[in-house]
Amino acid sequence: MKRSQANLLMLLVAAVWAATFVAQMRAMAHIGPMAFTGIRFLVGAAVVAPVAWLEWRQPPAVGPRTTRMDALCIVGLGLALALGAGWQQIGLLDTSVTHAGVLTALYVPMVALLGCFLGTGRPHALVWVGALGAVLGAFLLSGAHVGEVRGGDWWVLASVLPWTLHVLWVGAVAHRTRAPFTVACAQFVVCGVLSLVWAIPTEPISWAAVQAAAGPILFAGVLSVGLGFTGQVVAQRHTHPADAAVTLSSETLFTALLGQWLMGDRLSEVAWVGAGVLFASTVIVQVGPLIVVRSRAWLRAAL
Repeated sequence: MKRSQANLLMLLVAAVWAATFVAQMRAMAHIGPMAFTGIRFLVGAAVVAPVAWLEWRQPPAVGPRTTRMDALCIVGLGLALALGAGWQQIGLLDTSVTHAGVLTALYVPMVALLGCFLGTGRPHALVWVGALGAVLGAFLLSGAHVGEVRGGDWWVLASVLPWTLHVLWVGAVAHRTRAPFTVACAQFVVCGVLSLVWAIPTEPISWAAVQAAAGPILFAGVLSVGLGFTGQVVAQRHTHPADAAVTLSSETLFTALLGQWLMGDRLSEVAWVGAGVLFASTVIVQVGPLIVVRSRAWLRAAL
């Protein structure tokens, strides 16, 4: 897969995740946040399981190659998913769809900063421009400039760190093991089990509640987890984590549009400017480096 194809796939993933915010909000009229998180990720694991099984059965020469350390890394990925998705879901109890989507995008600069600190590689200079633009866009879009920060926003902010760690590690683990679908399925199982372990003693859970929330659960489990997170794992084998973070941050723009259309959220003129800045940042990180490379090649040929 080419870098441009990987970024396009992640743009599609971002749109699916944005739509999932609406499902997440509606599900909690019937079921608790951690129960919803656990069930949706187990549904996603079931969706990916057949492909993961076929991948695992490939001959050793071309199939997966995993070690005990890889298994520990997959458990770590599942833990990061459980914390990121769970804390974000708890935050939705006391914030809007738009605010949650916007604040989650703050993992963009965190990926760039932690990536350099952890030695995952030096991103292109334009990625830094895109990251800063994404932060500015998120700031304007959220309404933080006029002090509109809600209680649930703090839970969403807490979810930024585990999301960041997940974006940084998932591509490396999938590439090293040569088993993106197996990695995706296994991390979903870990996330689902850990979330339900959290939910059982802290939330009321009943079969009637699960049935009432079946539509949002299936949407979030099949599309967001089964297809979305798996698409992320596959795409991140072929692009830089910082590129992935900025591209995935377009989820914020999609969330704002869907929040206004489906949930009645309303954006000010300044917020729409922020949405435009954020979207421009995703374009810069996707086409900017390619334009620079081609321009240099054209200048060398002309001279």
